[in-house]
Amino acid sequence: MRNNFCKTPLWECNDELVRVAQGARPADLVIRHASLVSVTTHEVLPDTDIAVARGRVAYLGLGEHTAEHCIGPDTQVVDARGLYAAPGLMDSHIHIESAMIGPAEYARAVVPHGTTGIFCDPHEVGNVAGMEGVRAMFDDARRTPLKAMMTPPSCVPAVTGVEDTGAEITAADIADSMAWDNVVGLGEMMNFPGILAGEKNAIDEVRETLKADRVVTGHFPSPDRDRGLNAYVAAGVSSCHESGGFDEVLAKLRLGMYVQLRQGSAWLNLPGYLPQLVASGVDTRLCLLCSDDNHPHTLVDEGHMDRILRTAVELGLDPVTALQMATINCAQYFGLAHDMGSITPGKCADIVLLDDLEGFHARKVFIDGELVAEDGRALFSPSPYEWPDFMTHTMRLGFVPTPETFRFDACGRADGTARVRAMGIEPGDTLTRDIVVEVPVRDGALLADPGHDILKVCVFDRHHGEAGTRSQGFVTGFGIHGALAQTVSHDAHNLLVMGDNDEDMALAARTLAECGGGEVAVADGKVLALVELPVCGLMSTERVEVVAEKVAGARRAWEQMGCTMPSPFMTMGVMSLACVPELRLTNRGYVNCLTFEMESLLVE
Repeated sequence: MRNNFCKTPLWECNDELVRVAQGARPADLVIRHASLVSVTTHEVLPDTDIAVARGRVAYLGLGEHTAEHCIGPDTQVVDARGLYAAPGLMDSHIHIESAMIGPAEYARAVVPHGTTGIFCDPHEVGNVAGMEGVRAMFDDARRTPLKAMMTPPSCVPAVTGVEDTGAEITAADIADSMAWDNVVGLGEMMNFPGILAGEKNAIDEVRETLKADRVVTGHFPSPDRDRGLNAYVAAGVSSCHESGGFDEVLAKLRLGMYVQLRQGSAWLNLPGYLPQLVASGVDTRLCLLCSDDNHPHTLVDEGHMDRILRTAVELGLDPVTALQMATINCAQYFGLAHDMGSITPGKCADIVLLDDLEGFHARKVFIDGELVAEDGRALFSPSPYEWPDFMTHTMRLGFVPTPETFRFDACGRADGTARVRAMGIEPGDTLTRDIVVEVPVRDGALLADPGHDILKVCVFDRHHGEAGTRSQGFVTGFGIHGALAQTVSHDAHNLLVMGDNDEDMALAARTLAECGGGEVAVADGKVLALVELPVCGLMSTERVEVVAEKVAGARRAWEQMGCTMPSPFMTMGVMSLACVPELRLTNRGYVNCLTFEMESLLVE
């Protein structure tokens, strides 16, 4: 695959690199006396010099050899004594929109942590604004040094026939996108039921990707380790980030899949399988690291890939192996290892100088040989991006929410109680349980039962105005008093409202309708916290630090309302994700995500 993410193609500058390596031409940059993390040999090589020209590594001074012969009067020389030089870190699967900021601001947040490349799937924006919205995302991304490599969204909608999105992406759209210069593969194929059933659009999207010699990234949370998983891999899907335990990781590795080991803000999967993976002694060449979804406060307070590396090492993974998973393994999977993923001659000079291999604190970050971040601070500052109007006016409810909007008809049930289907939430996981609970019936209406942690949930189509549909359900596990609403509700990103009383739910819904989308917490008729996300109802136009502070305010409001789970905003946001077991609520109603059939609210 031709690499369009480097400053200079190798074919254009290889003769110059030859001269630099032999001392016939001075280097642009020489990093001296570093401990080089060799991800190609799993070694740490002391007192190494690195010479860079035209944005690429020209020479490594190993052992008794030095790069003194590469230094001229204008060469920038960096003394890296006491520091470790590692390849720039890569996130193998990320949704930028989860950080509630645009790509350029995302770059400013993550590059100081040593991240030089991300493989991003913009399917959140795709579900709201289609491929034109995706194009706008990457127009913004190009304004920074971060290498934002795209895997266009494959599942818009995530599962056909069970929800309504703001756009639809077809195999023809995917075929067109494969010619874009920033596309390296297909975004996660969440519609695994469609692949297994031979659904034409899903299969054709995979075909168009394979025809373009790109990889197909996956999403297979099914318990099927036999025929279903074999069929999914045989179709051409070659990676997966949805593994709940070591048995799933091992099953996928044995079938030749690359497994993206995930540690995001809410989906904290590494502790569930990494220690067993380490103890097993299984070869990890097909293991990658990814974050999938990061909240802004995670990026500001804890970091990005450096945070994941710290966690992996704390769980027993060798630090060089961990770095391989965040560099060369990732580059090899996406077909870019001829240019990226290691500090070796000819490769892009994407280099991070680290204090140590435990905390992974980045002292200096170079992308294509240029210093872009130092001591936790980005050395670039993109101006605010002018988002197109069609991405900033996406709240089309077609009505004004009132308390009556949130009345659940008991369908003739007498006052007392009724059995209803509910989503059982598991903190820190994307999975939900399909359970039956009893709720009060009064004056012909089904009520929430906060005393038993049973809340109402509603989903409103926000894309199609008066023609849009809405649904009602119940959920357990959040433990709040009041109401919460958000337009970040994967993957259709319709308006999702949850609460224990109709008045607060109505206020929460109206607040988001008026500000263009976001996240709001309400209790006793008062707005406790609001995060405005006017771009597609998903992203802010403010700095990540400002957004993080607003999200922190929302988190404090959740706690004030009684919620104790980690990252409840993200957990709430996947209650509509119809491609993950067991039960979800979309704007069309309950979806059984094992059979992919609609389910009733009331249980006879």
